[in-house]
Amino acid sequence: MSNNEQDQTAADFVIGRHPAMAAIKSDQQINKVFIQSGLQADVLNDIAKIAKKRNLIVQYVPKQKLDRLTDNANHQGVAVGVAAFEYATIDDLFAVAKAKDEAPFFLILDNIEDPHNLGSIMRTADAAGVHGIIIPKRRAVGLTSTVAKTSTGAIEHVKVARVTNLVQTVKQLQEAGLWIFGTDMNGTDYRQWDASGAVGLIIGNEGKGISPLLKKNVDEMLTIPMIGHVQSLNASVAASLLIYQGYTSRHPLGK
Repeated sequence: MSNNEQDQTAADFVIGRHPAMAAIKSDQQINKVFIQSGLQADVLNDIAKIAKKRNLIVQYVPKQKLDRLTDNANHQGVAVGVAAFEYATIDDLFAVAKAKDEAPFFLILDNIEDPHNLGSIMRTADAAGVHGIIIPKRRAVGLTSTVAKTSTGAIEHVKVARVTNLVQTVKQLQEAGLWIFGTDMNGTDYRQWDASGAVGLIIGNEGKGISPLLKKNVDEMLTIPMIGHVQSLNASVAASLLIYQGYTSRHPLGK
């Protein structure tokens, strides 16, 4: 293995066919494309063709090498070596909303730890037109290869800002005119939520919910009514329900 490949870890690879295709079609810096030799699939051929058109290095390697490069993840026969995922700034998120001539709609993730949850949330955020996601620098998952794969390419389209202090960031967003919503067992039924203005939606940690200090700075709490035996939802499932209620109120039928 070359020194360059030794320096790259599994976190520096986009793995899986759809994420790999999204990566090579994006503006992200690509180091090399690894494709499993002897594996026949149209999508892999398409990935190779597009990569070569971009003058990217395409290397066909045994499955064992792909397994090693991706730490035995489910790579589906392809791994794209990329530069580390770049984080945006809060100003970048506002710029996305401004470019679309829309009121900002941001997600604020309070210490989400599971990369699959972050990837799924990014996928929904992209589908529903969220302008950006804000995460903390500590005690939370960042942009990793697992997040990229779970997002099925959304990581290339949804900007993520990483901040030192979520409480201070929320206060700054409020000063900029955003109304901040949180999620709790007690609050306004989310089906009544009108997200048509400039809003930020906080999704809490998988087990602990929104941290107490952050909760004190929320303008209004939303709740998802439940009538079953289980009185909690997976973070990405709860986020999806809330995001699409936001989308519905911002894009009503017939308008």
